[in-house]
Amino acid sequence: MNITASTTVASIATEHPLATRVFARHRIDFCCAGQRPVSEICSEKGINVDQLVAEIQAELARAPETVERWDAASTPDLIAHILAAYHVPLKEELPRLESMARKVHRVHFDKAPEKFEAMLTTFLAIQSEIDGHLVEEEELLFPAMLSGSFDAATSPMAKIEAEHDVLGRLLEKLRAAAGDFVVPEEACNTWRSLWVGLEDLERAIHEHVHLENNILHPRFG
Repeated sequence: MNITASTTVASIATEHPLATRVFARHRIDFCCAGQRPVSEICSEKGINVDQLVAEIQAELARAPETVERWDAASTPDLIAHILAAYHVPLKEELPRLESMARKVHRVHFDKAPEKFEAMLTTFLAIQSEIDGHLVEEEELLFPAMLSGSFDAATSPMAKIEAEHDVLGRLLEKLRAAAGDFVVPEEACNTWRSLWVGLEDLERAIHEHVHLENNILHPRFG
């Protein structure tokens, strides 16, 4: 793929999955806002587009010979991957993160009340959104897609994409509340683990949404 200033972020992420590492480093939305040209996003963020492309090419040069291309996978295989790589881990990870978030909020609240209240409130909103989201996908959207029913998939797909936008905004709010997940020197082990876990959660959701918005859903759009 010849990456140019007019290439969309979503197409880069789709054809070169490892490019998402670069996007994550620069906090470039490649999922919900992925249909925008890379030059437009770079202009907004004050990033030199040529340097970004060079960084992506360097990442790809270090890549192993074979990298999974999910745009080339069948719909059943792609859905199976989404379930195994994201749904199952989320169901295990969210309760663990909730426990740590509540503990950090309780123990360190007096250090920065507004910050820790925003962190906990936003995380719980994300958790609630994801819990319902996974059920909708597993019970409505994915079965419709696997049956090949375009009409049955249309309505839940539109709702799912609207929920993706909500999740994107909540993740931005969570990152702001957590100070970009930079761990302060005085942080205890739970606080450190929580910040790492929340940043991993952000990455996983971005990847999850990208696979759906930019690869799976367009097959039924």
